[in-house]
Amino acid sequence: MTTSPGPQEALAPVKSKHAPAAAGAPDPYFPNSGDHRFRAHRYELTLDYQPGPNRLAGKARVSAVANTALEEFALDLAEFRIGRVLVDGKSAARYTHRGGKLRIRPAKVLAAGAAFTVEVHYAGNPRPVRSPWGGLGWEELTEGALVASQPIGAPSWFPCNDRSADKATYQIAVTTPSPFTVVASGRLLTRTTKASSTTWVYEQSAPTSPYLVTVSIGHYRPVPVAARPGVPQTGYVPDRLVPAFTRDFARQPEMMAHFTEVFGPYPFGEYAVVVADEELDVPVEAQGVATFGTNHLGGGWERERLIAHELAHQWFGNSVTIADWRHIWLNEGFAKYAEWLWSEQAGGPVAAAHAAAAHRLLAGLPQDLVLGDPGRKLMFDDRLYQRGGLAVHALRQALGEEPFFAMLRDWASLNRHGVVATADLVAHASRYATTPLGPLFEAWLQQPELPRL
Repeated sequence: MTTSPGPQEALAPVKSKHAPAAAGAPDPYFPNSGDHRFRAHRYELTLDYQPGPNRLAGKARVSAVANTALEEFALDLAEFRIGRVLVDGKSAARYTHRGGKLRIRPAKVLAAGAAFTVEVHYAGNPRPVRSPWGGLGWEELTEGALVASQPIGAPSWFPCNDRSADKATYQIAVTTPSPFTVVASGRLLTRTTKASSTTWVYEQSAPTSPYLVTVSIGHYRPVPVAARPGVPQTGYVPDRLVPAFTRDFARQPEMMAHFTEVFGPYPFGEYAVVVADEELDVPVEAQGVATFGTNHLGGGWERERLIAHELAHQWFGNSVTIADWRHIWLNEGFAKYAEWLWSEQAGGPVAAAHAAAAHRLLAGLPQDLVLGDPGRKLMFDDRLYQRGGLAVHALRQALGEEPFFAMLRDWASLNRHGVVATADLVAHASRYATTPLGPLFEAWLQQPELPRL
């Protein structure tokens, strides 16, 4: 479903008042997260985890580049005990660790543009980071652990530059008692057993935001999902839940094929689904991995749409990543619309029917959410998901079928592994339009009142 951009390609792009945070500016929703003075490009994490006492010992090696001359810089890290800190292989002149910030003063000033490495040895009992939405990050389970970091939970288990726009590659080595299976972001490189412990080494070669890095540790059986050539798809499931998982996820390969057609090639090397042996409030996406709870099995459209939603996030949110959290609708609106596209493909209600139902729902709710900049308080409000899907549907109506799907596929392709903001989508979509889209974007993204569909 590709076609050339419409005749308005040469016109000036529609402007949005919601530009991305500048490279040297903090995230406006989380100004204390991350350090904009440098950018990371690789993390190498070596972790030893004992599930019983919930004890984690880690070594993190971060390769980075200074955006400006650095007399000091900071990593985000929760309340662990720090063993030592090295910068370029030498002991740091000074460091402090409090309030979730590890502030490091290297022995000599790092010049602007200089590449450097920082190595942190740490240990302790990991626990979720507190937030308005509950605990985020590392969560101890009855047997094992999982990580669900969106939006600011990554420091619960490793030192990082916790900014969504600061994407890097990762190597993650986890040693844990041998009865446990470890699933992490990326491709499994090696699994080595010595005595009673096993070390699992994963490589994520695609640029990844800290909040999208995950680890799951539990008693899981690997279950192949894809029955055809293509993207390797594997489930990691407790033994007793394998029959239910096999039934409920049977159509995931069809979803993958359909989304590849409408969004473009799957952006990563593999896709893993973990069913944790716990009930979870919602499924959680990470780069190349989605985590579900036992309560997300059971069949029916409500479960099936969640499978589609989490898979769609691999394109929208994970590969195409938001510059800062004001633009979260770009993640959730497109993932919500992917549910409706899958419904069309699978023989259920068409997207227009889902959109009409969502519009009726929102019409009866408070009209105080600005989709393009919802504020931290409302960034996970269910109305954002529904209105985001509606905004995408309104764009489909405005562009027409072929231009819309060309726009959608090109959006995912041109921004593959990149960072975007709402203004980027406004400019991109305008290239496929035969009439100005400014009024549409103004109504759906900038105004709290619900537009007519």
